[in-house]
Amino acid sequence: MSIRRNRTRSAVGRQWMALMQADNTAPVTLRARKFITNRLLARRQFVLDVLHPSRPNVPKTELAEKLATMYKTEKSRVVCFGFRTQFGGGRSTGFALIYDDEASQKRFEPKHRLVQSGLETKVDKPSRKLRHERKNRAKKFRGTKKTKAAEPAKKGK
Repeated sequence: MSIRRNRTRSAVGRQWMALMQADNTAPVTLRARKFITNRLLARRQFVLDVLHPSRPNVPKTELAEKLATMYKTEKSRVVCFGFRTQFGGGRSTGFALIYDDEASQKRFEPKHRLVQSGLETKVDKPSRKLRHERKNRAKKFRGTKKTKAAEPAKKGK
């Protein structure tokens, strides 16, 4: 047995595992770099450095809440994305946007981020493979038979 396995099974190992657990109450420092007020897109945008030495990472929802209080705006107007944790942990860098109003957020944000923030509903569509199979089945026919071929194949036959 290796040292690591022994460590987790002993009393010392249990203490060690308790120390390794995330401390979600630990303080987090936020630093904004390259701050730009973008009037054309009706938003403020900046690179966000998050210092979290005693935590593995910080959820984007928590970052959005802290930024909303810092910049005196609603939590739903703050969009955080693209975070990467530096090697060794303790620091993450990403991008944050604070929109002036909901209309400009709906107009300029990509659809997938609007779905994440709950402003849009997800469009349900068949899988990519199924769409390609239907397209290729329809290619074998001409005219009105194309629509019949594009329908899903029958399971019974």
